[in-house]
Amino acid sequence: MIEELDYSQLRRFITRDDIDFATTEDLEASDGIIGQERAAGALSFGLGIKSKGYNIYVAGHPGTGKTTFSKAFAENRARTEPTPPDLCYVYNFENPKTPKTLTVPAGVGKALEADMKELVEKLRDELPRVFSSKDFETRKSDIIHLYQDKRDDVIKGMTEKAKEKNFGVKTTNSGMYFMPIVDGEIISEDQYDALSQEQRDDISKQSEAIQKHAAEAMREIKSFEKETRREVEDMEFSMGLFTVGHLVSALVEKYAPYDKITNYLLAVKEDILENLEEFVEADDEEDDVQTILPWITRRGASEFFTKYYVNLLTDNSGKTGAPVILDFNPTYSNLIGEIEYDNEYGNLTTDFMKIKPGLLHKANGGYLILQAGDLLLNPHAWDALRRALLTEEIVIEPLREYATGYAVSGIKPEPIRVSIKIILVGYGLYYELLREFDDAFQKLFKIRADFDYEMPFTSENLSLTARFIKNFITSENLVQFDYAAVVRVAEYSLRISENKKKLTTRFNKIGEILIEADAWAKEENETFAVERHVLKAVSEQENRFKNYEDKLFEMLEENIILIDTDGAKTGQVNGLAVLDDGEYAFAAPSRITATTYIGKAGIINIEQEAEMSGHIHDKGVQVLTGYIGQTYAQNHPLSLSCRVCFEQSYSLIDGDSASSAELYAILSSLSDLPIRQDMAVTGSVNQRGEIQPIGGVNYKIEGFFDLCVRRGLTGKQGVIIPFQNAQDLALRDRVVENVRDGMFHIYAISGVDDGIQLLTGVEAGKRDANGQYPVGSVHWKAIQKLKDFHNKSSDS
Repeated sequence: MIEELDYSQLRRFITRDDIDFATTEDLEASDGIIGQERAAGALSFGLGIKSKGYNIYVAGHPGTGKTTFSKAFAENRARTEPTPPDLCYVYNFENPKTPKTLTVPAGVGKALEADMKELVEKLRDELPRVFSSKDFETRKSDIIHLYQDKRDDVIKGMTEKAKEKNFGVKTTNSGMYFMPIVDGEIISEDQYDALSQEQRDDISKQSEAIQKHAAEAMREIKSFEKETRREVEDMEFSMGLFTVGHLVSALVEKYAPYDKITNYLLAVKEDILENLEEFVEADDEEDDVQTILPWITRRGASEFFTKYYVNLLTDNSGKTGAPVILDFNPTYSNLIGEIEYDNEYGNLTTDFMKIKPGLLHKANGGYLILQAGDLLLNPHAWDALRRALLTEEIVIEPLREYATGYAVSGIKPEPIRVSIKIILVGYGLYYELLREFDDAFQKLFKIRADFDYEMPFTSENLSLTARFIKNFITSENLVQFDYAAVVRVAEYSLRISENKKKLTTRFNKIGEILIEADAWAKEENETFAVERHVLKAVSEQENRFKNYEDKLFEMLEENIILIDTDGAKTGQVNGLAVLDDGEYAFAAPSRITATTYIGKAGIINIEQEAEMSGHIHDKGVQVLTGYIGQTYAQNHPLSLSCRVCFEQSYSLIDGDSASSAELYAILSSLSDLPIRQDMAVTGSVNQRGEIQPIGGVNYKIEGFFDLCVRRGLTGKQGVIIPFQNAQDLALRDRVVENVRDGMFHIYAISGVDDGIQLLTGVEAGKRDANGQYPVGSVHWKAIQKLKDFHNKSSDS
């Protein structure tokens, strides 16, 4: 089948039958999801399941709205869900190295944090005042005076007993000393040495007796001291208990519905009462320490009081519904939180107040949206997320500790229970890699939502696209667009999808054109963007990437790269190849040549021999071998050596879209029929000679057209494409106009026979009942040459 396409078939012409309005001012804006019914269903279903493992992977091409609509869906669901509790860390009085978690209703954590700060400030103010009050000093003085009286009585009694034994008593802070008395006077050591031995022996005997009485007296004094200290402490505790108990009891009553908080408050109360001296003496001691050791920072008192504070990790006060967090930097620490340190002259210190929350804490009870690529690029981030989802716990560990197993933090916070829905957004490739290399992935991400890159061209979808344009214009504060401008944007959408029956869903591309058309309109001081502004936006955007294309076409035009666009040559055909750098794609013709001669080598791919051929291209050449054998080797073996080459190609060749062109070059060489050089060919072929569709058909047609325009259109030039690709055509206006005027031609074919007939002007030929091809046909000529090769090969 050969069909020369009419200009009306080369792109979709949108009319007012498809959509009708004057300007975008007449349209109602729409910010909903467009053309993604399957993905929307999967997202809605996945968000509704709260069971473990029903996290969602959102796959699709960039610019299809995956992230935007995932966030919108999650926020819509989250509004109807309960607000999650506040998460806190508090001091663990039983094991200070393991800070305790407090999970309290939303808003309670913030209140508790404020109340504990206020409690500490009040105690630091009231306790010193209580212990410096006149009543306290009087009661303490009374106890001390009573002790002093008792001590004095004991010392007095001891002194009298010592005098009875002729000893004087001297009392110091270190104890009691006894000095001998002779003739009513205390004697010195020299006088003692001058005494007779009998006198010295008598003094020693009396001394031993008095020492026993002294020991009993010291024990009695120490007992008084101990009793006095206990009485003072009991008094201090009693007065402290009144002050502390009054303040703490008020908090216990306030937080009575929360058992964990009340238990914590009682532990705080007990610890404060055990450390009352810190509240009374802290300021003076801190000043003294800083005077003596100025390099020690003011941490003493404040560090002590820190343990009574509350570290509020997540504050959900004032919030309604579940949290929805979108993040683009999911590092290990950002995910699970971290423990910060203070560096004090080379010493690293930390405490529970330096525990910082991660994304998992902030999104706990709600939804966390991450980019799969970002997650996988950050070391250990996927492992941390995977562990949290499997264990349903957030364990805060420094990265070094997690990676090496060596403890470095000084504290190990209690794990926090996590209930969260993760939405991973990324390429389908990342999904396949995770599924292939992580056994737990499918257990954790049971829902996949695929965002399509295109949607059917219908009046409804066209209308939704127009409404998207209106919404985008409003949100970006752009000028309004008239009907013709919107139609051009829709046609650009068709071109992106490379299918007349499909509109693109890559709305970021549409947005770029809208912004740039707005810029061109404003440059002309226009209040509306019209058709020419959209066309200029598209052409200027392409022009910014066309440097390489222009250089290549200059070499084609100057015959540095050899391509013929007129005449006819045997064994030579113009193929078409697309060059795509991800941002911009274009096509250029390539000369493909084939030589045939006697031999047994079959078809040799020169690119493969030079290791410049990809696997798909290699397969395409093998298909040609199958076709040649099927067509020409039914009655005798092939005695053929053939070499096929992309001339002046210095990079990797891949794909099979040139396999039909390669076959035409081979057939031309075998039949000795020249091929028209004013035609270019694209299309894949199978072993039965059927032409198969290819990608990039618009770029390929336009690539050969541009070269012909540079050299001058003759009215005979054209491109042969697979008939299936006719529905993909969305060609530029200039191509359509020249086809309409008969200056350029596009042919759609279904088989190899159609293509070789167009290229040589000779019918390919069909086998008759005897299996013979008509004399003079392409296949007849090819068989004649192959028979000649076989005969000559047999004779030799």
